Amino acid sequence: MAKKVAICAVAQTTYERDKWYTRFQGMALEVLESLLKQTGLDFSEDKGINTTISVSDDVFDARTISDNAMTDVLGGHFRCEEKVAQEGAQAIYYGLSAIQSGHTDLVLIIGHSKESQGKSRNMVTHLAFDPFYTRPVGLDFCVSAGLQAQAYAKKSGITDEELSKIVVKSREAASKNPYIKDLKLVTKEEVLASPMLVDPIRSLHAYPITDGCVGMILASEERAKDITDKPVWITGVGNCMDSFFLGDRDLASNFALKKASERAYLRAGIKDPKTAFDVIEISDQYAYQNPMWIEGLGICNDGEGAKWINSGGTDKYNVNPSGGMLAGNPLQLGGLVRAAEVSLQLMGKAEGHQVKDAKRGLAHGVMGPAGQFHTVVILERD
Repeated sequence: MAKKVAICAVAQTTYERDKWYTRFQGMALEVLESLLKQTGLDFSEDKGINTTISVSDDVFDARTISDNAMTDVLGGHFRCEEKVAQEGAQAIYYGLSAIQSGHTDLVLIIGHSKESQGKSRNMVTHLAFDPFYTRPVGLDFCVSAGLQAQAYAKKSGITDEELSKIVVKSREAASKNPYIKDLKLVTKEEVLASPMLVDPIRSLHAYPITDGCVGMILASEERAKDITDKPVWITGVGNCMDSFFLGDRDLASNFALKKASERAYLRAGIKDPKTAFDVIEISDQYAYQNPMWIEGLGICNDGEGAKWINSGGTDKYNVNPSGGMLAGNPLQLGGLVRAAEVSLQLMGKAEGHQVKDAKRGLAHGVMGPAGQFHTVVILERD
């Protein structure tokens, strides 16, 4: 990596099934005020925040130009404001590029989503497909995940019982995370008895509908030293997008994730990912993706995800101590929340679920049907 860039502060709202009592702007203001308080920054012309990147989606927000109504909160009426409408971790990529290019030395990132207000999350993701060939047959992200889960089960031999262990583990971890609300513990038997969404994905295998907001401050090395004594350095990034049509892809291959992680590891100077990380946060929107993405990251060998789960890999590698996406984060904020959680771990501020002496972590984000687009971010502390 070239010019050093750090995450200097992180803030989140709680993540709930329905934050009916606050609007988008209210969630964002809570996050912004926390970030400004932590850093002492403002929007003044000389040393203030001059670039903001928002993360939102027109369809989930039920309005066109979803960032437009947020500009007052985000500071966009004072300075530059850009929007990421894909996967939240792309905002980190964007902010990193803005600072390394010399365009700015400070970036504010705030992402929001209220999935509860839509009639159906599946109706939203259905719109990601082309209107002539794949929408007419009813494809959405959930149906696509079912096709991928079948392909992965055939490759890895993972069973319904092993998938239930993943869900139980996620809920147990989430119970220690102060940002996760109204999500109850479940037993393996309850998971196994939950109704089928799309074979082999059960209702408790899927991440719950969630409302929430997350943000962070990125800074150049020079500015970071003035803002915080616990900077978290972005040492590697990588992303990759697979083919749009599902029929053009090997759904169990992990093609895009392998390419994204290779690029991030190269930039961070990582030779062996199996021994590189103290904490890993992956965006597991569905239970089968937990071991599948672990394979794609090279943490375990191809086809051995089930074996990795049964051998206690989650605990050994400190995977998703926050509970992960299965514990509830909005779809488009998944990777941004993962980076926020890793940052808190490296800062020693992961209240209730702190990994002891964590020095290097990996944050992962994914968007698109059946893991079409992956982003990997490597974070380290001094």
